[in-house]
Amino acid sequence: MIEFNLEVDASGLNCPLPLLRLKKALMGMSSGEVVKVIATDPAAHLDFGVYSDQTGHQIVQLIKESGKQIFYFKKK
Repeated sequence: MIEFNLEVDASGLNCPLPLLRLKKALMGMSSGEVVKVIATDPAAHLDFGVYSDQTGHQIVQLIKESGKQIFYFKKK
């Protein structure tokens, strides 16, 4: 289990809302802190992957469970 500082539940939201929720959460966090994002949008991993590549925020872990994806992002 990864320790995290903030949880964002984006269940039921479709692109681009999960990504926008992640961005908003990261703006209020300090470098090195971790946010957990729960998403049910099947394409969320694509959006989050591109966002991570572009910003340098690291996807520490991705867990796929039935019908949802759980991401752990570390703010750069």
